[in-house]
Amino acid sequence: MAQTSTPLSYDCHRTSRPIHIDGKLDDAAWQKAQWTTDFVDIEGDKQPRPKYRTRVKMLWDDHYLYIAAELEEPDVKATLTQHDSVIFHDNDFEVFVKPLPSTESYYEFEINALNTGWDLFLPKPYSENGKPDNSWDIEGLKTAISVQGTLNNSSDRDRGWTVEIAYPLDAFASRQTVPHPQPGTVWRINFSRVEWTKGKPKEDNWVWSPQGVINMHVPDRWGYLHFAGKPK
Repeated sequence: MAQTSTPLSYDCHRTSRPIHIDGKLDDAAWQKAQWTTDFVDIEGDKQPRPKYRTRVKMLWDDHYLYIAAELEEPDVKATLTQHDSVIFHDNDFEVFVKPLPSTESYYEFEINALNTGWDLFLPKPYSENGKPDNSWDIEGLKTAISVQGTLNNSSDRDRGWTVEIAYPLDAFASRQTVPHPQPGTVWRINFSRVEWTKGKPKEDNWVWSPQGVINMHVPDRWGYLHFAGKPK
């Protein structure tokens, strides 16, 4: 059995103003939100630290969970343009959310630098014969990407790309009854970044809260999302 570290935690503060979703992370409210620790290898400390930095911050209000991600990347690339493509065939950013921690079910969302998304519902993990439900769509989802450089142009050096997401709190209603969070509510959440390197047959998987194994579909190893009031 692989040794695993204690899942990380994040205090997600309430924002009094909606976030403008443009991928630029320049809303004043973001300045008060703390970054997560930098992502590590999915297996944790037994593997080297990722070569590029990734980090996330979050906020919430009556309607959305807001997620901002910053991905360092010297050559930003993406190819997939069809919704619900297998997005991790590109470099991507992924969100795993379990709003009902006592159940087996959870939700996954992946996005690439072309702002193409893939959303799916898992009634239980694959290891327990869970069958992904690709028919679930995040109704009302807002996403945007900003590239600090030039997309799909390897002749220059990019700084990276940023992702901004407004994830509706009622997006789960077609599959489950999920009460709206209040200060003190706790969800399970994790984030993954898939990075392909030319000449390397397998992708790197970098995550916020390490899984200890090469498998994101072990929700008990995800981090804790603590909904909090307004920042002081």
